[in-house]
Amino acid sequence: MHFHTFWKPYKSEVGGFVDELKSRKPSLEEEQRAGRALLWDRKLDRDALARWREARVAQRPYVYYEAEVR
Repeated sequence: MHFHTFWKPYKSEVGGFVDELKSRKPSLEEEQRAGRALLWDRKLDRDALARWREARVAQRPYVYYEAEVR
């Protein structure tokens, strides 16, 4: 594959912004990983999750109308 000498890879404005942001703040990716770990990277308590699922009450399909009293 032959490219002309004037050809250069495309870089979007967003991509350029992210690259500039990372070069100005090298610790950014590590901070993002730490933030993710706070909310997402946790071990689940499988027993508590199973109890929660068993205790769940089924919801009516459309809850905005009162059921007709007979």
